Amino acid sequence: MSFDPGAQLDPGQVRDQRGGSFGGRGGSLAIGGGGLGLVLTIAFLLLGGDPSALTGSQSGGQANGPEATTLQQECKTGADATQRADCRIVGYVNSIQEYWGGAFQSAGQQYQRADTVLYTGATNTGCGQATSEVGPFYCPVDKSVYLDLGFFDELQSRFGANGGRFAQAYVVAHEYGHHVQDMLGILDRAQGGQTGADSASVRLELQADCLAGVWANHAAATKVIADVTQADISQALDAASAVGDDRIQAQVQGHVNPESWTHGSSQQRDKWFTTGFQKGDLNACDTFSGSL
Repeated sequence: MSFDPGAQLDPGQVRDQRGGSFGGRGGSLAIGGGGLGLVLTIAFLLLGGDPSALTGSQSGGQANGPEATTLQQECKTGADATQRADCRIVGYVNSIQEYWGGAFQSAGQQYQRADTVLYTGATNTGCGQATSEVGPFYCPVDKSVYLDLGFFDELQSRFGANGGRFAQAYVVAHEYGHHVQDMLGILDRAQGGQTGADSASVRLELQADCLAGVWANHAAATKVIADVTQADISQALDAASAVGDDRIQAQVQGHVNPESWTHGSSQQRDKWFTTGFQKGDLNACDTFSGSL
């Protein structure tokens, strides 16, 4: 995958709260609309993590990050996205939202942009408090995606993914898949904490994987990303498989329990991202009908 070096980035779609102070407001965990957050939270606890770290036990005020001008000054072009990790996120977000904006318009609907919030350590969200241990997630209350860039290192070191730039793109696109679900009124289907291999939660997450694949199919047609290779798709599939419920459960507890699944197996995540990529059509992502 490469960025068009002359592409003009819009860093206004990404809010930078890295390095800010974090203030607690209670103990609610910001899982929001799902994503990688819940499955990584479970893995964190099984690996012996401190539960208080996930709910933000600190006290104080709101998160105050560096001046917003950081990204405005440093992330202007596709060439910047090639050089800097934070600018790369700006590029992904720009491409993803450009695609979904056009897709919604073609269907006679209006797409509402969602911000991505970059933070370090912990942050307050419309869905409650969260630390980086919950992984990337989408909050439907404030219509924002939350991401600590350190997660990409965790994806490799803790969960065994090979990594790569398009693995990162897949993660961002998956969370924006939840935003698309929110706008289409699908997100509410998984409310209530259902678990299990055939649960609404699993179907919702696999659909977000499929929607990420749909964007990947069209990524090179946006004004930001120049091309997507088969090696890129392999990186995305590897990342999707790395966070399959069965793979994580086998790693952290030594056995697999499908009754507690929330995101789907490695094979299912691979299958549905591939379906979205091959079809390039939101209508191919109906995970709520038939078998998974």
